[in-house]
Amino acid sequence: MFFRTGLRLEDQADAVVAAILAVVEASLSAEGYARTREAMELNGYLGELVDLPTIMNDRSYWFALYGTPGAGPWGWQLFGHHMAVHSVFVGARQVIAPVFLGAEPALSDDERPPLFDARERTALELAASLTDDQRSQAVVYRSVLDPAMPEGRRHPADERHVAGAFRDNRVVPYEGIAASELTTTQWALLTEIIEDFHLLLPADQRLLALAEVETHRDETRFCWYGATDGTQPFYFRIQSPVILAELDHHAGVWLSNRLPARFHVHTTLRLPNGNDYGTAFIAARNR
Repeated sequence: MFFRTGLRLEDQADAVVAAILAVVEASLSAEGYARTREAMELNGYLGELVDLPTIMNDRSYWFALYGTPGAGPWGWQLFGHHMAVHSVFVGARQVIAPVFLGAEPALSDDERPPLFDARERTALELAASLTDDQRSQAVVYRSVLDPAMPEGRRHPADERHVAGAFRDNRVVPYEGIAASELTTTQWALLTEIIEDFHLLLPADQRLLALAEVETHRDETRFCWYGATDGTQPFYFRIQSPVILAELDHHAGVWLSNRLPARFHVHTTLRLPNGNDYGTAFIAARNR
């Protein structure tokens, strides 16, 4: 579902597009901006693959500003195919959730690694490190298409995602293994994955977000659907009172694969308990 909010980049002069991208670049970490631009470029690559460059290209996105920069809470949204990025500034804090980033395919013909390669490799390393007992707690379903899933668990568009569009403030039951059951090394791997979900934040803001995650370590859960050796597509979710992060492999939409595959990736990041869009920070500021 696309909402035409703000300015569509492909309809703007180059100078306007450059100014918009300058705002995005100044707001994000260097690595986060690079990832955002790569997602946009992969969208253009997909448009070329399926011969629909006027529908999918690296400028087929809307940009909107909210509030007045530098005067109270303000923010922006960059929205389009496989992308919904928000950056909200409230006093000394910055929030980038909700974030949806995806790609189909998640890699192009050049030498760049797949868009979420590092995150997936770390997740597989963590999954492979689980003992039999830990795996029995963490792995909820043996496959992303496990017939044991209850009716309605797989959404026609979101597939296994629970925190996608129109899911603001959704109450999501916890699944998987508690972080208190993980070793120090395993928790470090989980924290590395969480940090990658927060990659768009500048380093100082990322540290603040990770500190909040650390305070809720014993309330954090990690769940996995699928094989843990990387031979199959998979889904995982990290969830606590301060984070809900997902990675899911999907079937083809524009490409022809009818079953989920690792080259079509969707990721979401939410801040539960009302802090998407910095709402909780704004409420605290207004008290």
